[in-house]
Amino acid sequence: MALRNIRKQGDPLLRQKTVPVSRFNSQLHQLLDDMIETMFKAEGIGLAAPQIGISKRIIVIRDEDKVMEIINPEIIESEGEIIDVEGCLSFPGLYGEVPRPARVEVKGLDRTGRDIKISGQGLISRVLQHEIDHLHGILFIDKVLRFLAPEEIKKLGEKA
Repeated sequence: MALRNIRKQGDPLLRQKTVPVSRFNSQLHQLLDDMIETMFKAEGIGLAAPQIGISKRIIVIRDEDKVMEIINPEIIESEGEIIDVEGCLSFPGLYGEVPRPARVEVKGLDRTGRDIKISGQGLISRVLQHEIDHLHGILFIDKVLRFLAPEEIKKLGEKA
């Protein structure tokens, strides 16, 4: 496994649409392992392949101790709406209020190419949508209603 550099605000790759994965081999497994290690080291809860310079439709998400790997993810159902605070590993220190569906169902493939479905609500729903947006070149700053002021961010840190 290897740590990868996380691309930051202004990197043109973050705005590109990604291509589907069609080969499920040892290189894909290594990339997934690297993405997971990078996400944990950065203390993130989600990471999309474009954030490490790979233009492929791959995301990894952590839900407490469980890690989800989703290849070629696609939202197939959503409902409700909730506005909550989001940040992004590619935009360190920047947070904003973003509206998103409250619940989503996502289909995709696992690392071996098998079909998977994941339903999420609350934080997991938000992270799934945020990371899938990355695969379309959409960033949370494109959807933000209001950025948080430094004192609001400080209060968030005190609650954690």
